[in-house]
Amino acid sequence: MRRREFLHTGALSLMTGICGRASAADTAALERRRLETLAEANRSIRNCFRRHLITSYLPFHAMYNLGEYPCRKPWDPGAWDEQQLDELSASGVQLIQVHEEWNDAQRLFGGDKFSPLNRRGFTRFVNMVHARRMKLIVYVSTGYFERNDPDFRPEWARGNDLVELWYHYARCSPASPGWRAYLLPRIRRILDEFGVDGLYNDLGYLPLYRTKPASDDVPAFEESASYDGALEDLLGLIYAEVKRRGGIVKVHRGGASQPNVRSRVYDYLWVGEGANNADVAREAVRGHTPYVVPCLDMSRAHIESEDELYLHAIPYMQFPILLAGRPFTGERAAIPGIQYKAEEKDFWTRHARAIWRHYQANPRGPYSYGWWDSCPGRPKARATYFKWLKVYRPMVVEGTWAYLEVRDSDLFANALPGGVVASVFANSKMYLVLANYSHSGAVVTTRNPFRDSIAGGTPAASWTLPARSLRILES
Repeated sequence: MRRREFLHTGALSLMTGICGRASAADTAALERRRLETLAEANRSIRNCFRRHLITSYLPFHAMYNLGEYPCRKPWDPGAWDEQQLDELSASGVQLIQVHEEWNDAQRLFGGDKFSPLNRRGFTRFVNMVHARRMKLIVYVSTGYFERNDPDFRPEWARGNDLVELWYHYARCSPASPGWRAYLLPRIRRILDEFGVDGLYNDLGYLPLYRTKPASDDVPAFEESASYDGALEDLLGLIYAEVKRRGGIVKVHRGGASQPNVRSRVYDYLWVGEGANNADVAREAVRGHTPYVVPCLDMSRAHIESEDELYLHAIPYMQFPILLAGRPFTGERAAIPGIQYKAEEKDFWTRHARAIWRHYQANPRGPYSYGWWDSCPGRPKARATYFKWLKVYRPMVVEGTWAYLEVRDSDLFANALPGGVVASVFANSKMYLVLANYSHSGAVVTTRNPFRDSIAGGTPAASWTLPARSLRILES
C-alpha cells in the first residue's frame, strides 16, 4: 500500500459499500439495501438538527505520548511501542497523533520546533505506524512560537503571550508576511522530509479584530467576531499543501470553539481543552462543522463512568480521542536546569507535577497518558474506547447518511421523554442512537422493532434508558 493512499479502516467503498472485487450482482444487491434503508429514513424523518452524508471520515484517533519533554534523554521508540501500536491497530484505531514532545521546541538537543527530537527514532516510529496501516499526524502551530527562540522576531506577534510551565509562547499573527515566510517552508519540510500523513495545528490564535496589530501585519481581509479572514487564508494555504500530498489536517482553536471560516481549511476539529463539564461542552460543540473530535479535559472534568464520554459524542457524529502511548510520567515538569512557573501560579505545572509524584509512588500504574488525562489515570479508559469503537464503526461507513437530533419523525410511538435525544445513521442498516441526558430513567417505544447493537437478543420496540445512558439499536 502506498503511504499516501487514503485509508478508511472499517469503511466500505464509496456508495456501494463494498470492495472492487465484488461481483456486479453483489454490488447491486448491497446498494439496493442501502437505498431502501435511506428511503425508509427519509420517509420517516421530517426534521432533524443536522443531516450529513459521511465521506472521507476516519473517526478513530489516538493521541500517542512518545515520551517526556523536556527530558534528560530523548525518547527512543522500541519493542514496547511496537506492542502498543499492534494493540491500537488491531482494535481499529486509524490515526495516530503526536503532540509537541515529537519536536525540540526548546532547542535542548540541537533541534527546533519543526524537527524531531530524535530524528532516527522518529523515522522508526513513522515506519511502525505505517506498517500497521495507520496514519500519523504531528503537532505544529500557526501561532505559538517560543519568544526566546533565536529565530523569533517581535514584529510577528500580537496579543498576549502564553506563559505556562517552561514555555513563553508568543502568538504570531496570520496577517504577518514575515511570519508566513518563516512558517510555510517549515510546514512543507515536515510533510516532505519526515514521512508524516498530515498535521495537528494548535492555532495559538487570538481574533485579529480585537487585538493590537503586529508591526509586520498587512490588513488584507475582513476581521470580525464572525470571520477570521487572515486565519482562513493562512489555513487554506496549508490545507492545500497537505491535500496535494494526500494528507489530513486537524486543528484546535481553543476550548470548545471553532475557527470562523467560510471555506474548508481542515478535516477535523479537536475540542475540549479546559472543559470541566461534559454537558456544557456537548452543547457548545454539537453544531460545529463536521468532523469534530472531542477530548473532554479530564485534568479538570469529572464523569460518572467512562461510558459518559461516548454518551456526549456519538449522537452528534463525534468520537472521543484515546489518550495512549507511553505513560505520561510528568517528569517533564521536574527536569534540572529548566525554569518553570511556580506551581501555585500555574495549573499545568501543578497537574504535571502531581502526575510525576503519583508515578514515582505508583510505578505500576494506573498511568496517565497525556496532558488532558486525570491523575491518577483511568484504568477502564482503553477497554471502553474499544467497546464503543466496535459499535460505532459500522454506523459511519462511507456513504452513510446521519440524521442528528431527530425532532419530527414516525420512528416513535410516543413523544421522546424530556432529556432524551435520538439520532439515526443509515447505510445498509438503520442505526438508532438513543441518549438519555437526564438524571432519571426513561422509556422509549419505537414503531418498528430494533435489536440492541451491544447486547444483541430478540428485536423489541420498548427500550429502557437508565439515567445518563446511551443505547444503540439496529434494524
